[in-house]
Amino acid sequence: MAITTPKSAFWKGVRDGAPFLLVSGPFGLLFGVLAAEAGLIVPEALTFSLAVFAGSAQFTALQLMQENAPILIVLISALAVNLRVAMYSASLTPYLGSAPLWQRAIAAYFTVDQSYALSIVQFETEPEMTVPERMAYFFGTNGLVAPGWMIATFTGAMIGAQVPNSWGLDFVLPLAFLAMIGPMLRTPAHVVACFVAVATALPAAALPYNLGLIVAGLAGMMAGAQTEVWLENRLRRSQEETAQ
Repeated sequence: MAITTPKSAFWKGVRDGAPFLLVSGPFGLLFGVLAAEAGLIVPEALTFSLAVFAGSAQFTALQLMQENAPILIVLISALAVNLRVAMYSASLTPYLGSAPLWQRAIAAYFTVDQSYALSIVQFETEPEMTVPERMAYFFGTNGLVAPGWMIATFTGAMIGAQVPNSWGLDFVLPLAFLAMIGPMLRTPAHVVACFVAVATALPAAALPYNLGLIVAGLAGMMAGAQTEVWLENRLRRSQEETAQ
């Protein structure tokens, strides 16, 4: 169905984002359960999700809080996990940067893995979309996922430890990231960054307070940036040699 108005763009975003409920639902349910097990009451768990709205950062912070890690380490680790969102924002700026400030502020809150992955593909596929249509589509991708995440968190916190371990909800987290990260590895720099981060994370897991995650993330970003610089220099030299 062709996008002709912001309204049609919004509903296309809703349809495209709907399958992610299969991931965000169990994911939010698991967070609610773990939050309850960690001693958070239902309003606290729901406020956590409303304030942060970033599953991986929430799980990281919750785990470190249970380990009685210093508050500074909790904050740094949660921020490190969410550094990718800064890159998402930079990537979306050419498409959404001219939207009104209040819309961009709300979009910043709703910038998560699925909204970015769906939106960047949509915007690259249909470059003729207007800014209002792009923004409508972006918000549509969260039309079901965001409330679904909050409802799942509330439900998980309500039922708490009653969820049996046999359900295997903790396996949703790696599955979700594998499903979203795989299609994003589109350039050599992305691949290098991914594998360097993985290779670093394994030995760095021995570091306390989840600091290995920060070290691995920094190593991956530096490796990816260096790879991109090297490839650009190589391309430029090749063009210069061809011109001669």
